[in-house]
Amino acid sequence: MSTAPTEPAHSVYRHAGFTTFLVARLLAVLSTQVQAVVVAWQVYDLTREPIALAYVGLAQFLPMLALLLPAGDLIDRYSRKPILTLAWGTSALSAGLLWWLAGHGSAGVTGIYAVLVLFGCARAFSAPALQSLLPQIVPREQLAQALAANSMLLRVASIGGPVLGGLLYAAGGGTLTYAVCAASLTAATLLLTRVAVERVVVLGSSGTMWQRFGAGIHFIRSRPIILGTISLDLFAVLLGGVVALLPVYAQEVLHVGPTGLGALRSAMAAGEVVTGFYLAARPFDRHVGRRMFWAVAVFGLANLVFSLSPWFWLSLAALAVAGAADMVSMYIRGALVQFSTPDDMRGRVNAVNMLFIGSSNELGEFRAGSAAHALGAVPAALMGALCTLGVVGLWSWQFASIRKVDRFEEASPR
Repeated sequence: MSTAPTEPAHSVYRHAGFTTFLVARLLAVLSTQVQAVVVAWQVYDLTREPIALAYVGLAQFLPMLALLLPAGDLIDRYSRKPILTLAWGTSALSAGLLWWLAGHGSAGVTGIYAVLVLFGCARAFSAPALQSLLPQIVPREQLAQALAANSMLLRVASIGGPVLGGLLYAAGGGTLTYAVCAASLTAATLLLTRVAVERVVVLGSSGTMWQRFGAGIHFIRSRPIILGTISLDLFAVLLGGVVALLPVYAQEVLHVGPTGLGALRSAMAAGEVVTGFYLAARPFDRHVGRRMFWAVAVFGLANLVFSLSPWFWLSLAALAVAGAADMVSMYIRGALVQFSTPDDMRGRVNAVNMLFIGSSNELGEFRAGSAAHALGAVPAALMGALCTLGVVGLWSWQFASIRKVDRFEEASPR
């Protein structure tokens, strides 16, 4: 039976709580993307030192790294909606403080870094709380479609946010931009309070935080579907990502300059968004295990084509295919993790998952940059693509149980 939105009984978009949640999430993600662009521009404008931009990421990543695990434990012990509400409220406060610094502050970049640490603390709680709350908002049979819509929305905001941030900064500088971010995050927080949690779960467990976290790690290690899925994402992106090399390719390989660089970055995002819209409208639920491995393999092959391509049009096509394959893989991975995790473990499992995703992105850029410095951009991209294909083959053999999963419902916590 079709799962297209034209059949109301099977469409998650007719679920009032999910629609409100989706709007709130859009405002929150869009504001975060706008803020990221403007903070980077403002810090570089104040310092004119590229290393200062590294500290922008570090100021947000270190508190996330330190707090994700205790955050996952708290999310499994207390109600998730108030935790997410508080986290988004803290993010709104951070945007308000950046607004004050832009108009009245005299602390320079030091004050900005301090606010970004606070923002990183909020993100440590918001990311796993959000993923853990979603299964309590929509019925289990609509969870896969809800996850697809959530992923698609994230990609749309990732594209539109930087563009909107640039326009706002050009119109009114940091003062206007941070005010818009603070207002949007406040609106997202208020909307979240109106989201009905239809399925209440019994939370709370005994023992110390380390014992509870140890139980979470043991659960992940004992579930091949979860361990194989999140580790596949970690190593595929860590070894095979090419986004960090796009400026080098645009300048030295394809000779297309900054305009071409923008097109290259947009090509992958366009592939993700188009595929995300399709999956949000028509999510599939057959042969999901095999499709995940095929999607990651296509991602590796597309990056392989990109690494060797001397033609701009072929590079654009390869990146678009890589983006589409990554969206399919992300959709399946997210659904498998959610369907395989019991309610009382979601906080800890999603915290580890978020840690893996963050590490793969941050360390992946470092891997690509250092390999390009040592070997050159083309050998680095080629090596990364081949490593991704090797990971797919190894994981497909090591986690054969994932290949046998036909429907998401088969990935039961039991």
